[in-house]
Amino acid sequence: MKKYFSVGEAAKAVHTTSETLRHYDRIGLVKPGKKDEWTGYRYYTEQDIVRLNTVRALQLMDLPLREIKKVLEYDDLEKIVDFLAQTEKKADEKIAALQYSKLKIQAAKADYERKLQMRQNLSGTFVKDFPERVILLSDTLETPTLDNLWNYLEHFYEKVTPARKDLFSFEDMAGIYTENGVSRLFAVCTRYAEIEGLKVLPKGKYLCANCTEENREQTMQALIRRARAEYGAEPAFTVQIIVISGILHWNYEVQIYAGR
Repeated sequence: MKKYFSVGEAAKAVHTTSETLRHYDRIGLVKPGKKDEWTGYRYYTEQDIVRLNTVRALQLMDLPLREIKKVLEYDDLEKIVDFLAQTEKKADEKIAALQYSKLKIQAAKADYERKLQMRQNLSGTFVKDFPERVILLSDTLETPTLDNLWNYLEHFYEKVTPARKDLFSFEDMAGIYTENGVSRLFAVCTRYAEIEGLKVLPKGKYLCANCTEENREQTMQALIRRARAEYGAEPAFTVQIIVISGILHWNYEVQIYAGR
């Protein structure tokens, strides 16, 4: 550390302004410890910098300057050390409280970011590249309900004869496949054998958008129009992935095939 510091240098060293140091000087809190006899300029010593840093730290603990001045003027050094030790303890408590508050703020921020992302997705269209997917259509289920979404995949395993169940496995998701005006719920196969009800979704680009039950049809029609206008596609089917958003609520991710 330098031996002497100008007002500007001292202010920079303790992360404050020159005017703040002049105020400390005026009220007798921290005065520059050296004066140049020829120029009259005053300089802060290394010990002054320590005192300035102490003052700045105590201010962050919300102590008024008059109380700080009173403490630093104690003749009893043990009394000063005891005061600073108590202040350090309070600083630790304040840091712990701030860290706890930060965790709560981070959790709230993450929650609002998820809500913002959902809102943006609901209002926006995006493109996904999918590999070829094989789905198994239900014979009877046309729309999602609380009853058929509960133990959803069990319905599809029941379509398979017991002897062939080991040949099948499914992704943990539900969806609706619509073609020629007929809709059926489906499961995405991760392992399968030839069976009635299998359908292949071609690989390629899919125009996608998230939506609610209320605007699902409107969203699908908008995506179909865009697929025609921008990709020259004539979608023969639609896919709607069911996105569970609560215990008793779900939304949809509509997927319209736009070609390779």
